Parts: sequence; C-alpha cells; structure tokens
Amino acid sequence: MTETSSFSEEPDWDAAPPVGTPERALWLAHWHFAFENPHQLDMLEKLYHDDIVWEVPGRRQIYHGKRDVLENYLRIFESSVDSKRTTIEQYATKDRAFDDSEFTFKLVDSKGFPNHPLPVGTRVDLRVVHNFHIQDGLIIRENGYEMWRPDISW
Repeated sequence: MTETSSFSEEPDWDAAPPVGTPERALWLAHWHFAFENPHQLDMLEKLYHDDIVWEVPGRRQIYHGKRDVLENYLRIFESSVDSKRTTIEQYATKDRAFDDSEFTFKLVDSKGFPNHPLPVGTRVDLRVVHNFHIQDGLIIRENGYEMWRPDISW
C-alpha cells in the first residue's frame, strides 16, 4: 500500500515521541502504514510488540505474533495489485491510535484476504478503520474493521 507523507523514509528512532503519549501512538500509526509494503516488512516488525495480535473481525481472521502477522502481509501483497491508500482521519490517545483510511486495489488472489466478500478479479474500494493498541511504546494489537465494496471510480 502507498501513502503520501511529509516524513522521511526512515524514522528517526532517537527522535521518536515519548512512550505513553498520543504523539507516540500517531507516530507508530504513521510508520506502520509507511512500512506496509513488501520491501520494508523488517521495519514494520520493529513497530510491533512481540505479542502482537492482528484481528480482522469482519472476515473472522486473527493472527498472533510477529511471524504470523508479517507472513499474512506477504500474502496480502501477493493477492493485490495497483494498491493505493488514502488517509481520511487519524487521532490518538496515549494507548490507542485510530486510523480511518480508504484502500483501492485489484484483488488477484484470495490468499491474503481469507473470507473476503468480493470475487477475485474485482477492483476493490476498501474502507478500513484501524484501532491500534499501544503498550510499552509498540503496537500490541491491531484491529481492522473493513467495509468491502467494488471500486466504481475507474
């Protein structure tokens, strides 16, 4: 997924906002999406707590631990092409970050999206609200609430 950003490509780990602040939670959400691509999963992994849990309730999927989560990201990248992300809104508390975004992509395979509601081959407009739980300055839980619909913009 792609995102336009005013941040540099590499986070300044020394200048990260203090742990336990809303700014830190937003910083984590920003870099999560910046690193959500097949070439920077090693950087994404650094944002996750060892006990990360990623749940997608609408598709009844849950992933436990860094390896499980990152392997599913690889399946997502294999299952989608022409991906684009647009942020609609982000806000945070000291231990939560919320992100409302729109993803568009062509669904080319089912592996990365078990129980998806649209046929393979569909150009998808996916509205997603992420609820990131923050613990010890890292993402310990990611809940993704998805609304799938065909992309009629093209």
